[in-house]
Amino acid sequence: MGKGIWVHWVMMLLHVVAILIFTRGFLLTRTELPNYSKCDDVSESPCFFENQDHKPHNQSQNHKVCWSKPAIDRLVIIVFDALRFDFVAPSTFFQEKKPWMNKLQLIQQLAATNASSARIFKAIADPPTTSLQRLKGLTTGGLPTFIDVGNSFGAPAIVEDNLLHQLAQNGKRVVMMGDDTWTQLFPNHFDKSFPYPSFNVRDLDTVDNGCIDHLLPFLHREDWDVLIAHFLGVDHAGHIFGVDSGQMIEKLEQYNTVLQNVVEALESQSAPGGLHENTLLLVMGDHGQTVNGDHGGGTAEEIETSMFALSFKNPPSSIPAEFDTSFCGLDLDKRNICISSIQQLDFAVTISALLGIPFPFGSIGRVNPQLYALGAGTWNFEDSVGNCQNQPKLDEWMLNYVNVLCTNSWQVKRYIDIYSASSVIGFSHEDLLHIGNIYANAEERWSHTTKKLLLHKKESCNELLPALKRQIEEYSAFLASVAELARSKWTEFNLKLMGAGLGIMVISLIIHFLAIKKVKEQYGFSFTSSGDSGISFGLIFACFVGVIRACSFLSNSFILEEGKVACFLLATTGFVKLRSSVMKKKMISEAFVFLLLVTICRFTIQVGLSKHAPSSEFVSAYPSWMLGITSLWNFVAEVLPVLALILLAFLLHKAITRSSPEGIWKYIIMGTHLSFILIAVHWAVESNLLNLAWVLKDVGSNCIPRLVYSIGLGQLLLLAINQLFIKQKSSEGSKILSAKAVAMFSVWSSTVIILLGKQGPFIALVFIIGGYCIMRLDNVELDGKDGGSWNLMLDPVPVTQWSLFAVCLFFCTGHWCAFDGLRYGAAFTGFDEFILVPQAILLTMDTYGFSLILPILGLPFLVACRGQTEKGKQPILGRLSLVYMIYGLIVATSVTATILCVTIHRRHLMVWGLFAPKFVFDAAGLILTDSFICLASLYYFSRVEDHALYDPLK
Repeated sequence: MGKGIWVHWVMMLLHVVAILIFTRGFLLTRTELPNYSKCDDVSESPCFFENQDHKPHNQSQNHKVCWSKPAIDRLVIIVFDALRFDFVAPSTFFQEKKPWMNKLQLIQQLAATNASSARIFKAIADPPTTSLQRLKGLTTGGLPTFIDVGNSFGAPAIVEDNLLHQLAQNGKRVVMMGDDTWTQLFPNHFDKSFPYPSFNVRDLDTVDNGCIDHLLPFLHREDWDVLIAHFLGVDHAGHIFGVDSGQMIEKLEQYNTVLQNVVEALESQSAPGGLHENTLLLVMGDHGQTVNGDHGGGTAEEIETSMFALSFKNPPSSIPAEFDTSFCGLDLDKRNICISSIQQLDFAVTISALLGIPFPFGSIGRVNPQLYALGAGTWNFEDSVGNCQNQPKLDEWMLNYVNVLCTNSWQVKRYIDIYSASSVIGFSHEDLLHIGNIYANAEERWSHTTKKLLLHKKESCNELLPALKRQIEEYSAFLASVAELARSKWTEFNLKLMGAGLGIMVISLIIHFLAIKKVKEQYGFSFTSSGDSGISFGLIFACFVGVIRACSFLSNSFILEEGKVACFLLATTGFVKLRSSVMKKKMISEAFVFLLLVTICRFTIQVGLSKHAPSSEFVSAYPSWMLGITSLWNFVAEVLPVLALILLAFLLHKAITRSSPEGIWKYIIMGTHLSFILIAVHWAVESNLLNLAWVLKDVGSNCIPRLVYSIGLGQLLLLAINQLFIKQKSSEGSKILSAKAVAMFSVWSSTVIILLGKQGPFIALVFIIGGYCIMRLDNVELDGKDGGSWNLMLDPVPVTQWSLFAVCLFFCTGHWCAFDGLRYGAAFTGFDEFILVPQAILLTMDTYGFSLILPILGLPFLVACRGQTEKGKQPILGRLSLVYMIYGLIVATSVTATILCVTIHRRHLMVWGLFAPKFVFDAAGLILTDSFICLASLYYFSRVEDHALYDPLK
């Protein structure tokens, strides 16, 4: 294997080992204990419930009491995936009214007219805000760790204790319909289930229609206790069209109609003795979403969702003001609406308390007072309050709530103790001592004060209410401290593994640097114009730019603005090249075009043209010239991508004709032209202006994308055959290298373009023009010079520019380093069903196509198009090997800086919302970079007859 190809394989192996080891230390899941709560466990608690004199009056003999007295008989949970808080709350609660607000009118009407039995909650989720993590958090009452995000495409069954397990173990019949993630997480917990595939984000209706078909009939049946309906239309509409879209508004209006039918069905059977006399309805979201329809991170838009609770019993008592988190305001009809708040962490334990089942063993949530009061506020407490005259209803509610909170605190303390004893690391001694003292104080008050007052209620009526309030406050303080501790220190970082992974990355950088030095010396290359082994300005400047970018990762603000930082650094290198061009009076136009291109990239990243629909943020930012010309804009938006495709096809044809017009290359370009024609037809068929959907009525809209993929595979196969059986002569030099690079770009570009949509041709043109400017500006110092040492000079600045340009293109295509930055819709281009391998490949190509795959395969242009002098022939493949090594070193250095920063910030508030996703994206990008460098080396170096060159590393 010549030309030092083996170095790239060694680097890839080291990087894989380093990342795997570091990941084992950093992205560890918390220890999932095999323990499960049981009804009998509560006898070990110090709580008052087991006192036989405290048996509730209305508790039937055949209704077994477990950890708490059941407050409701049936529960209906309707999940609207990605339900933003402002979808539910009145628009008057926000500074600016948006088109998507006030569409769920029924919820606002019920909250205003039935304030005591209907309540809107702002529900706060813990990041990461992907559906699997939220469902896991909602049902276990724990905090799913970041590593679980990787399971979002293939949810494993939950093995730790959870709400669904407790429902099944305690004889509750559960029916589920909708998102099939539930059946993957809980494969054996449902009496009946009607799952629908959830990953085709282009399908807005299949899951929702399935829910509607089964939901209403089941409301009239008696063979269930808990009913779950999970709708996905709002989530999918957000991913594809954005929140500010007609499709989103249509979905919200449809949901309002569904809720009207549900409430009517429940109310009609809620009379005394009716099927739903004691039923609680919950309408909730699992997470929010950004205006672009994305979620997964930790921004306010993503973590703030909604919950609406409706009880059909008599209005419960109000709760003490100290425990009420409500804030009130007037809606558009001047009706007073109060909104409470709830942590999703509290959902599992609160529902368990209402249904009278054991709390999940690993739950660290608190029974929410408002939601608990809504379901449990109408009990008859005559026996429990004894002969205490004029006992207010407030005391009655607090009497039961403090007992439930006692059980809740005991359960959390039990879990923390067992977790710390069972886990390898667990919580620190200081943390355990702190929360232990808080619990001990609460428990001491319970045993020596509150419990005695409850046993002698007749003599202590006046002292009971203040005592109950203080007891609730102390238990709440304990539960809040545990939740805070878990959020800050839940992950068990293994510093030894993290340090080993970081150390291997540093070692790989040293080996990488030594390999570059060895190849440079053996071929006689130099970083200076004089040909000596000194340090040039270009080398110092390239290192300076790399260090600046690496240091930017130390700040979460700079990571959020990474695209802008890359554009700034790229513009800085452009100004340096402009200075050289002006001094040499050469290629000034190329320098100005390059700076203009960087400015366009910066503007694209800022405004978000690639992510926002023309009717959203971009239009609202420039209403003065956009208003009134919508039709013209739509026409231009349809035509310009096709014109860009035509120009792109012309440029590729011209490039291949110049390099090698004959042989296999001609057929490669013909296949690319055919793919471009098919892409244009695909866009025309999908266009609303032309109404050509009937053209593909019989064959389906997936036909053309699959044809494009097939042509691309055929082209790759043709190149492989050419590579295996046809040798290229060294006398053809840079032309063959150029032909290979153009052919490879042609093969990949058509698939990447159709995945990116109508922005694809423009990004491709930006890539070609920017790459051409970098190649031309690399020759500024060479023009007018004689051969010799100048012919063997290697400037690292163009390679640095190439890598920065690739980073800019990543953000220009609408991506960013977060899971909500993935364009999931692209994975279904040409597919209706979710098939893991094809979807994973397509999503990878969409994410890294113009930022990783094509830049790496296009690196030979920096070598092949380099100016040559009349004296001698430069060793082209030796230079290319060095270029690939330098590019790999730049990427590896960046990822090493990311790993170092993640290690430093492992206790940062945004570690899971920002630093961890950045690490995952960079690590995946590094492995892909190494892989494609290895494949590119095989493609460009193998089977080339070049006896003048040798492998200096052998």
